[in-house]
Amino acid sequence: MLATCPSRSALATIANKWTVLVVNSLQDGPQRFGDLRGEVGGISAKMLTEQLRALEREGIVARQSYAESPPRVEYELTELGRGLIGPMVALRTWVEANFADIQQHRQTFDAQD
Repeated sequence: MLATCPSRSALATIANKWTVLVVNSLQDGPQRFGDLRGEVGGISAKMLTEQLRALEREGIVARQSYAESPPRVEYELTELGRGLIGPMVALRTWVEANFADIQQHRQTFDAQD
Protein backbone atom coordinates (compact mmCIF):
# COMPACT_ATOMS: atom_id res chain seq x y z
CA MET A 1 0.00 0.00 0.00
CA LEU A 2 1.52 3.23 -1.18
CA ALA A 3 1.56 6.21 1.16
CA THR A 4 -0.60 8.05 -1.36
CA CYS A 5 -3.25 5.32 -1.51
CA PRO A 6 -6.58 6.72 -0.26
CA SER A 7 -7.44 3.43 1.44
CA ARG A 8 -4.64 3.98 3.98
CA SER A 9 -6.62 6.64 5.83
CA ALA A 10 -9.65 4.35 6.04
CA LEU A 11 -7.42 1.52 7.26
CA ALA A 12 -5.91 3.82 9.89
CA THR A 13 -9.39 4.55 11.24
CA ILE A 14 -10.53 0.93 11.16
CA ALA A 15 -7.31 -0.45 12.65
CA ASN A 16 -7.42 1.99 15.58
CA LYS A 17 -7.67 0.19 18.92
CA TRP A 18 -10.67 2.30 19.92
CA THR A 19 -12.53 1.44 16.70
CA VAL A 20 -12.35 -2.25 17.53
CA LEU A 21 -13.77 -1.61 21.00
CA VAL A 22 -16.48 0.82 19.80
CA VAL A 23 -17.64 -1.52 17.02
CA ASN A 24 -17.69 -4.41 19.48
CA SER A 25 -19.77 -2.37 21.91
CA LEU A 26 -22.26 -1.27 19.24
CA GLN A 27 -22.78 -4.69 17.66
CA ASP A 28 -25.83 -5.42 19.83
CA GLY A 29 -27.59 -2.17 18.94
CA PRO A 30 -27.66 1.59 19.50
CA GLN A 31 -26.15 3.12 22.62
CA ARG A 32 -26.03 6.51 24.24
CA PHE A 33 -22.67 8.21 24.70
CA GLY A 34 -22.43 7.56 28.45
CA ASP A 35 -23.35 3.90 28.09
CA LEU A 36 -20.87 3.49 25.26
CA ARG A 37 -18.12 5.14 27.31
CA GLY A 38 -18.84 2.70 30.15
CA GLU A 39 -18.62 -0.25 27.76
CA VAL A 40 -15.31 0.94 26.28
CA GLY A 41 -13.25 0.98 29.44
CA GLY A 42 -10.37 3.43 29.70
CA ILE A 43 -11.46 5.83 26.97
CA SER A 44 -11.79 9.52 27.78
CA ALA A 45 -14.86 11.50 26.76
CA LYS A 46 -12.71 13.53 24.37
CA MET A 47 -11.20 10.46 22.71
CA LEU A 48 -14.60 8.76 22.40
CA THR A 49 -16.04 11.91 20.80
CA GLU A 50 -13.14 12.05 18.33
CA GLN A 51 -13.46 8.34 17.55
CA LEU A 52 -17.22 8.52 17.02
CA ARG A 53 -16.80 11.50 14.68
CA ALA A 54 -14.12 9.66 12.70
CA LEU A 55 -16.33 6.58 12.42
CA GLU A 56 -19.31 8.70 11.42
CA ARG A 57 -17.17 10.38 8.75
CA GLU A 58 -16.21 6.96 7.34
CA GLY A 59 -19.86 5.83 7.33
CA ILE A 60 -19.32 3.15 9.97
CA VAL A 61 -21.38 4.77 12.75
CA ALA A 62 -24.57 6.81 12.55
CA ARG A 63 -25.49 9.47 15.10
CA GLN A 64 -29.18 9.96 15.85
CA SER A 65 -30.43 12.98 17.82
CA TYR A 66 -33.87 12.94 19.40
CA ALA A 67 -35.78 16.14 20.11
CA GLU A 68 -36.60 15.32 23.70
CA SER A 69 -36.10 17.04 27.00
CA PRO A 70 -33.37 16.38 27.99
CA PRO A 71 -31.90 15.84 24.50
CA ARG A 72 -30.93 12.27 23.68
CA VAL A 73 -28.28 11.12 21.21
CA GLU A 74 -27.63 7.53 20.21
CA TYR A 75 -24.92 5.93 18.13
CA GLU A 76 -25.31 2.79 16.07
CA LEU A 77 -23.49 0.84 13.42
CA THR A 78 -24.50 1.48 9.84
CA GLU A 79 -24.80 -1.36 7.33
CA LEU A 80 -21.17 -0.68 6.40
CA GLY A 81 -20.19 -0.78 10.08
CA ARG A 82 -22.05 -4.05 10.66
CA GLY A 83 -19.84 -5.51 7.93
CA LEU A 84 -16.89 -5.06 10.30
CA ILE A 85 -18.37 -7.31 12.99
CA GLY A 86 -17.28 -10.58 11.34
CA PRO A 87 -13.66 -9.56 10.76
CA MET A 88 -13.40 -8.06 14.24
CA VAL A 89 -14.85 -11.17 15.87
CA ALA A 90 -12.30 -13.22 13.91
CA LEU A 91 -9.50 -10.94 15.12
CA ARG A 92 -10.70 -11.16 18.74
CA THR A 93 -10.98 -14.95 18.46
CA TRP A 94 -7.42 -15.15 17.12
CA VAL A 95 -6.09 -12.95 19.94
CA GLU A 96 -7.90 -14.99 22.60
CA ALA A 97 -6.62 -18.27 21.11
CA ASN A 98 -3.04 -17.03 20.86
CA PHE A 99 -2.66 -14.67 23.81
CA ALA A 100 -0.73 -17.16 25.96
CA ASP A 101 1.85 -17.58 23.17
CA ILE A 102 2.02 -13.82 22.63
CA GLN A 103 2.55 -13.26 26.33
CA GLN A 104 5.34 -15.87 26.40
CA HIS A 105 7.06 -14.25 23.42
CA ARG A 106 6.85 -10.85 25.12
CA GLN A 107 8.47 -12.22 28.27
CA THR A 108 11.24 -13.92 26.28
CA PHE A 109 11.90 -10.78 24.26
CA ASP A 110 11.89 -8.50 27.30
CA ALA A 111 14.29 -10.82 29.16
CA GLN A 112 16.90 -10.35 26.42
CA ASP A 113 17.59 -6.74 27.45
